[in-house]
Amino acid sequence: MTTTAAAPGAATIPPPKSVNIAITGKCNLKCRYCFYANEMEGLKDLPTAAWLRLFDQLGEIGVRDSCISGGEPFIHPDFFDLLDGMIANRLRYSVLSNGTLIDEKLLQKFETGKRRLRLDYIQVSIDGSNAAIHNQSRPGSFDRALRGLRLLKEAKFPANVRVTITRHNLDDLENIAKLLLEDVGLNSFGTNESMPLGSGCRSDADMSLSAPEKLKAMATIGRLLRRYPGRLNAAAGPHSKRKTYGEMASAIRRGEKTAPWMGTLNSCGCIFNRCDVLHDGAIVPCCMLPTLVMGNIQRDSLLDIWRHHPTLRALRERRRIPMNEVPGCESCSFTPYCNGGCPGLAHALTGEVNRANPEDCLRKFLLETGSGRDLLA
Repeated sequence: MTTTAAAPGAATIPPPKSVNIAITGKCNLKCRYCFYANEMEGLKDLPTAAWLRLFDQLGEIGVRDSCISGGEPFIHPDFFDLLDGMIANRLRYSVLSNGTLIDEKLLQKFETGKRRLRLDYIQVSIDGSNAAIHNQSRPGSFDRALRGLRLLKEAKFPANVRVTITRHNLDDLENIAKLLLEDVGLNSFGTNESMPLGSGCRSDADMSLSAPEKLKAMATIGRLLRRYPGRLNAAAGPHSKRKTYGEMASAIRRGEKTAPWMGTLNSCGCIFNRCDVLHDGAIVPCCMLPTLVMGNIQRDSLLDIWRHHPTLRALRERRRIPMNEVPGCESCSFTPYCNGGCPGLAHALTGEVNRANPEDCLRKFLLETGSGRDLLA
């Protein structure tokens, strides 16, 4: 097992709280915006024994939980053996699924041992209030996904939904909210948006939102938040941008920073808390940075990489870079109030992590929507 050169003080860095694991690249769907599709096509799944050794390692270093994804994780023939390996090492877990393989027989298997006790949630993807809309993004899957979600809810599993906003479902958001919150009876659901990554890059013109469409999505989300207070959430996409842009606009009006994240390239906090392992064992900072491979669990110590790898060191030091020194942002008057956005998309679109993500740029958004007067008034 190889190690990387230590940085001063690196041994004091605590282990990651969480490790996200794509246990398989196999999937029973071909979603049009899947940013991970390129990697799925070219990488081979690890054998089950290699995953079990990783879970032993995670238990030894004190990792608290893991998010299991794919591909479609329920397609893995040894899914529950892997689950038991996590549980044996005191990890909690969550599962990201397209929902189509969830049936009564599968849910019954969660009743064995501590499988259900250690489960945080199962997240299902729903991208439309009906088959005609949902299936434009996730072909042929609406009825099965919705049935899987209803079974989770009826069996009182902790169930989440993620809605990926695209051009196809933008005008359906209010109907989706009604379906999920009133009909299915979820407490809440989350949103993000289709991004120009992976196969999402190849179908970007047909899937990803334009700036005016993002503005429309923000307005719709605002109405939904008033109708369903506290029942929508997001870490990315129009909902998240609505909050961030609002805070920036307020700070710009006042002429002073109003949040600690403003002014430096510090938008990503993930690299202080978690890392990702792809289905071939590659250790990467995040699934949004799948080409920045730092090692492989079959030969490298995850803790050594977490503490010492220069790629993670550089990502953690991004937040020291003032926005007015970021290439392309030097002359922007908004730099005191900006944080550059997601480094994953910045890397995909510019080839560098120490750049601002063009998809998150407030100045670009205002120019393309003409909404500056309203937002900054």
